[in-house]
Amino acid sequence: MKKENLEILLEDISSKFDLVLEGHEVLRHEIRETRTELKKDIDLCNFKIDTLNQKIDAVDEKLSKKIDAVDEKLSKKIDAVADELKAHRADTEAHHGVYLVKES
Repeated sequence: MKKENLEILLEDISSKFDLVLEGHEVLRHEIRETRTELKKDIDLCNFKIDTLNQKIDAVDEKLSKKIDAVDEKLSKKIDAVADELKAHRADTEAHHGVYLVKES
């Protein structure tokens, strides 16, 4: 092989090697951009999840308070009905000949 042919072959290999290096650099740049975009998206998702958790906690607290209030209100009403039944039974038992109360 002649020296001129070898030089041409080496220049051709060198230019192809340069193309491969440029391709790698482009890929490296795209990977960095994608990584940056994904980090931003993940940060946004984390922010939204934290916001939703706060809202869920607020709703849970609000519902717990309402349930407690309803429970207290119903307990008072049930106690009032029990008191009325007790008074009615005492009144019924006071009239021995007129009303008869039996346990079942």
